Amino acid sequence: MTTKAFGLLLAVICSALVSLAAGGHWLGPEAIWHALVMPEADNIDDLLIRGTRASRTLIALVAGASLAVAGGLIQTVTGNPLASPGILGINAGALLALVAGAGLLSLPLAGSGYVAALLGAGLTCGLVWLIAMQGAGRAGPLRLVLAGAALAALFNAISQALLVVDQQGLDAILVWMAGSVAGHSLTGVWPMLVGAVVVMALGVPFLRHLNVLSAGEQTARTVGARVRGLQAIALLATALLAGNAVAMAGSIAFVGLIVPHLARRLLGSDHRCWLPGAAALGAMLLLWGDIVARLVIAPREVPVGVAMTLIGVPFFIGLIRMTGRPHG
Repeated sequence: MTTKAFGLLLAVICSALVSLAAGGHWLGPEAIWHALVMPEADNIDDLLIRGTRASRTLIALVAGASLAVAGGLIQTVTGNPLASPGILGINAGALLALVAGAGLLSLPLAGSGYVAALLGAGLTCGLVWLIAMQGAGRAGPLRLVLAGAALAALFNAISQALLVVDQQGLDAILVWMAGSVAGHSLTGVWPMLVGAVVVMALGVPFLRHLNVLSAGEQTARTVGARVRGLQAIALLATALLAGNAVAMAGSIAFVGLIVPHLARRLLGSDHRCWLPGAAALGAMLLLWGDIVARLVIAPREVPVGVAMTLIGVPFFIGLIRMTGRPHG
């Protein structure tokens, strides 16, 4: 393990411990250790950690890592440094499925809502690919972006219409739209955790092929790479990771946009190095976003999606300025 990798791992662990401690009622190392190793049913601190803080810490870790990796994949596939999972309409597809499930089918947001949002995200990514493949049969980066933008606009419009017509569960849906890692039990987190780990583990053998794809489609074809196959695999992984995160934590912007740039700057351009690093940085960023969201107006909280937007907008503006500068 390199020094940078060890440093990132240590930083993630320390951030997770701070997340367990932070809130309206701060907890010390002894209380955290007791809650994790020797919990007692009648201990208030143990109930606080195992009932709320442990689950939101795990969700922030997994959702942040998933969104960062998904953002890195979509930036590689499209060749667009300003791309993020939302550019494929994944957030909009998950929202539409959630709203339709709650309003038309009366599905509870907990449990069934997660499944509906995950399916909506996956189906949206499939539709984007099918639309982009029409015509000459080449799902180029520009076609993928345009198809995603068109579907996002359509799905958002339908979702807004459904919310106006049927406001059942509106408060919970609004919280989901703002982005939140709170309100889940530990048992409800495990499907998300297992899903993200499985997708990332299965994707490891393909990381070296992404280096070829990032050099451009023409170069990739020259060296014999199966460009369309790689794009399809990357898009599938993006849909599963981002859909999983969005279904559990809601619509959280900018993690998938800004973290890949930080990872490449810190760890270089090799996907085998910077993409795992992006997972660690994304987990850390969302953890600290949630910590800030808890403390900024304590004892009340703001949605973590709001905190991430406040962090991401200045970075995004700076990124636009940097990408617009001539080289040389």
